[in-house]
Amino acid sequence: MRPRLAPLVPLALSILLAACATGPQPIDDTVAMTPPVIEQPTPAAASPEEPSEESLAALTDAEAYALPPLADSIIELGYQLVGTPYRYGGRSAKTGFDCSGFVGFLFRKEAGIELPRSTREMIEVDAPLVSLDELEPGDVLFFNNRGRGRVSHAGIYIGNDQFIHSSSSRSGGVRVDSLHDRYWRSSFMEAKRVLAQATPGR
Repeated sequence: MRPRLAPLVPLALSILLAACATGPQPIDDTVAMTPPVIEQPTPAAASPEEPSEESLAALTDAEAYALPPLADSIIELGYQLVGTPYRYGGRSAKTGFDCSGFVGFLFRKEAGIELPRSTREMIEVDAPLVSLDELEPGDVLFFNNRGRGRVSHAGIYIGNDQFIHSSSSRSGGVRVDSLHDRYWRSSFMEAKRVLAQATPGR
């Protein structure tokens, strides 16, 4: 048996040596460390967020007060009446105006809002209060005597820190004044957005 296998031994050794010589090649570190590229799915288009109930309510409230056409018409008529004499108890262009008569006339004529006749009743109207730094044209301003006592005067804010009102006969009746004036600044009490009561679409 051994003599038959003797010729095969050199062949087996040569095959084994050849297999060792062509063994696995060393792996390149840079290739081994490169992570596989995985295609990410394309993100779906983000849908717009639904507005919250609070934001909708805020927009509704803001729109309820945004009545520039009414404010513009009130102010325009007010300018036409500049120079109309002051008259205590007056509420028309023919007779002249006192302060509340002037404000009431403009709101009744241009916005269809009936305001109380006296400033003491007018200041009690159920309308949103407005601070000095949030005034908008058409807001009604209330004053007293340099911060003393109850309300004694009313006017209408027209923008640019100015207001239109019917002052005393000594001051010339209907005129425009500035809120920067020391007297009016110290006399200011509060402001109300009376136009919030206007009927939509008027």
